[in-house]
Amino acid sequence: MRHPFEYALIRLVPRIERGEQINVGVLLYCQQRDFLAARTHLDADRVRALAPDVDLPAVAAVLDSWDRTCSGDGPATRMRLGERFHWLAAPRSTMVQTGPVHTGLTADPAAELERLMAALVR
Repeated sequence: MRHPFEYALIRLVPRIERGEQINVGVLLYCQQRDFLAARTHLDADRVRALAPDVDLPAVAAVLDSWDRTCSGDGPATRMRLGERFHWLAAPRSTMVQTGPVHTGLTADPAAELERLMAALVR
């Protein structure tokens, strides 16, 4: 049986004023399967080609915090999965942000997350 899910690309925007971006992950939420996860992949060569002065360890730490938030670490402990998803997917003017939220149907949210990572990030 397939269930509806929502996802958003996680992107790195090294210089907000330029609007250039690199897809660095996917955030996926499936309410019926009680699933929320973020997968990220930071390609240092791609980032350096676009913005050689980006602090890669700082960006990696921010990306790691997305996974911890999905897992419920820190203040996210008190939030339901849907609240965490919508908080993470909310528009922001930072170097790490999400794109628009998209929807789909899946029988396996974890496999869908990996498929989206392979198609859109790696």
